Amino acid sequence: MGKKILVVDDEPFVLRSLTYILNRNGYEALPAKDGAEALEAIKKYHPDLIFLDVMMPKLTGYEVCRRIRNNPEFKDVYIIMLTAKGQERDRKKGMAFGANEYITKPFSPSKVIHRVKELLTPEE
Repeated sequence: MGKKILVVDDEPFVLRSLTYILNRNGYEALPAKDGAEALEAIKKYHPDLIFLDVMMPKLTGYEVCRRIRNNPEFKDVYIIMLTAKGQERDRKKGMAFGANEYITKPFSPSKVIHRVKELLTPEE
């Protein structure tokens, strides 16, 4: 398997779909259904990239992002916020919490894979 990508979303369809798309493209997709599960998975698997839903029970994506960025061990992992909240103020809030990217739902699978490849493929 390729690079590890943690997919965090409380919507089962989105979680399964994105995990499937990433696995089919050679990545090791690791699903997490909420923020608390995500924080445990980050410590266990040390992912190269995280897709993080904003609106989740227990811990919001913003709070998970903040906690990741406050941990020196994981502060440099790529974080892509994936959310239905598409207004500019929402994007700015995600970036202020430390996200690298902000993609709105519904998303294009080809666009997601293209962006993942750009972020995780080393430049030559």
